Amino acid sequence: MSELLHVVCPYCSATNRLPSNRLRQGPKCGQCHTLLFNGHPLELNSSNFEKQVSRNDIPLLVDFWAEWCGPCKMMAPAFEQAAKLLEPDVRLGKLNTEAESALSARYNIRSIPTLIVFKNGRELTRQSGAMNAGDIVRWVKGSMHF
Repeated sequence: MSELLHVVCPYCSATNRLPSNRLRQGPKCGQCHTLLFNGHPLELNSSNFEKQVSRNDIPLLVDFWAEWCGPCKMMAPAFEQAAKLLEPDVRLGKLNTEAESALSARYNIRSIPTLIVFKNGRELTRQSGAMNAGDIVRWVKGSMHF
């Protein structure tokens, strides 16, 4: 028997309930009918951040970044690749610290890029500095124990 998970749609932010054994079967949102997992990081902002952090039963890995940050730009393709490798076990999202300064201040972001893993509304772990895709995947899997 598989457990029912809440998965927030990356497009319309509807909360979907689906059996854990269906995560890898290309599930679609019950409201907007788009794929719940597309292998790309979600653009996070003040309107969708809270729901993605608190309503998803799967972990959320957030890249706190800025447009002017060289290491952030260098890491962007690796983060994109990590999304393909980690979904559907982990949702990945990017939050622009310049556009969302209140959220970056709330999480005390002092250097970028900073990656934070959230689970059930709580911060589990964080890591500052650019990483390649393999390092991102290893770090997340190591911190999540799966």
